[in-house]
Amino acid sequence: MNEITIRPLTQDDIPICAHLMADTPLWIRYGVTVASARARLEGGLAAGATIFVAELDRAVAGFVWCVDRGAFARSGYIPLIGVRAGLTGVGVGAGLLAYAEQYLGRSSPDVFLTVSDFNLDAQHFYQRHGYVQVGALPDYVINGVTELIYWKRLQINGPT
Repeated sequence: MNEITIRPLTQDDIPICAHLMADTPLWIRYGVTVASARARLEGGLAAGATIFVAELDRAVAGFVWCVDRGAFARSGYIPLIGVRAGLTGVGVGAGLLAYAEQYLGRSSPDVFLTVSDFNLDAQHFYQRHGYVQVGALPDYVINGVTELIYWKRLQINGPT
């Protein structure tokens, strides 16, 4: 398997990333469709959002959306991270997460993200990468699901 490369999302990547989201059981549970995922990604790109794509063997393998100071107007925030079906466990998610942390760490001492309470694999993934659960938001996005708030300190005294 070739090395994973990470680069900014382009307009051409949006259909692939939208299908990635709409084909993922997690996002299906949240009602994500190809059309809604595409609209979200297009809107983000048009608004100047920072979204990176991972490529493996020259094909889009995943993406991560980063928001500078998106948590509490102080800390980095990762609202979305996704890996193409069949590629979990090969380093795509870890590569995207490390890239996002490096990017966000330029302007923030820490990073926040949320994980669904039923998504145990993701919880373990983030814990292995140094994230700690610091809170929970019951019924925040959809009824019956608690969004767990995870946090990771990147720097002791980060940029101001």
